[in-house]
Amino acid sequence: MTTVIDRDAATRTFLAHTEGHLATYLEGCVHCGLCAEACHFYVASRDPKHTPAYKLFPIAKAHRRNKFPLALLGLAPRVTAADLQHWEELLFDSCTMCGRCTMACPMGIDIASIVGDARQAWVAAGLGPADLFAAADSSRDHGSPLGVTPEKLRERIDWIADEHDVEIPLDRPKADVLLTLSSVETMKYPDSVASMAKLLNHAGVSWTLSSKGYEATNFGYLAGKADIAKVMVQRIVAAAEGIGAKTVIIPECGHAFGVLRWSAPNMIGRRLPFEVLHITEYLAQLKRAGKLHLTPLNEPITYHDPCQISRRGGATADARYLLQDFATDFHEMAPTGTENWCCGGGGGVQAIGRAANLRYQVFKLKMEQVEKSGAKTMVSACSNCRLTMDESKAHWKWDGGLASLVELIAEHLVEKPAS
Repeated sequence: MTTVIDRDAATRTFLAHTEGHLATYLEGCVHCGLCAEACHFYVASRDPKHTPAYKLFPIAKAHRRNKFPLALLGLAPRVTAADLQHWEELLFDSCTMCGRCTMACPMGIDIASIVGDARQAWVAAGLGPADLFAAADSSRDHGSPLGVTPEKLRERIDWIADEHDVEIPLDRPKADVLLTLSSVETMKYPDSVASMAKLLNHAGVSWTLSSKGYEATNFGYLAGKADIAKVMVQRIVAAAEGIGAKTVIIPECGHAFGVLRWSAPNMIGRRLPFEVLHITEYLAQLKRAGKLHLTPLNEPITYHDPCQISRRGGATADARYLLQDFATDFHEMAPTGTENWCCGGGGGVQAIGRAANLRYQVFKLKMEQVEKSGAKTMVSACSNCRLTMDESKAHWKWDGGLASLVELIAEHLVEKPAS
């Protein structure tokens, strides 16, 4: 079946987003190439097409074609169907929107935000990865990208609660805290769900899950489908408002945190009536309040910073605060913190099957980081990172360990020591 490519729809959609800062970014690129060495895909492949600035070329063409003075003179070339097909892989398969190139750019161009807007143009043109789009559609139609419907959620939560002997409240009419979940955790890493429940119960938190708004991951945003992105946000907002929640907790998921914390108010056109915190931020609050007491973790570990939580989310310090006085043999990676290398699967790339080989190549950067750090286990606080790295670890038959920060904390939780 031949795909009908609507290049004019792509141009119109992108230009609708180019007013203001995006137009300034497009005009500001000086083609210095500094972003190349900041990109994990370029460093892994050494292919010039993976240079982040190269992703701007068709977008800049559309902008200049339709903006003064070239639009008036008719001198700028049109964006072609071939342009759109060629750049699809660059905008979807080989960009995690991690923002590392932004940090390297002397002009401060946020290529990640431009890629996010450009994906909407590709959707309008009828282009994009079918598997990523299917995950977005499933979120809208069934409640989650992995088909976790409200009914399936209830079944799964009952099983996790029974399997781990932990109370997991669902659909309490009132609660101070609404905990959201990633379907990756719900279906693939149920220990993470049990661990969050154990920690919140231990600290005496008034909390619940909600079958009306439970899926934290937002594949509408990742796929460039703005209508689905808004639906996913509205479900969580409605659920939180319905129970009077003061705080909504995002689980170990990077883009879920970024979308709800920073983008949601613009999507729904009003301020959120609650605070949005990543689970590491909330656990750090509990620790500061003296509500978390842990036995020491003595094995050599290092910490992988999820891009949307650390670099673009600002929650770099809280993860390390949780590790402080807990991980007695902690080793920092190099680079680390806001400059840490991406896992290679963010931005929806994990859901794109054809991008697997490139993801595997990127994971070599993480393997080298861990080995040079002297640690035996890489800990993270993002289930998407974890899934990406688990698959890459299996591909390379790597013998390094991978672990969840939340699960490690829950495993070492003890009652308050006697004074």
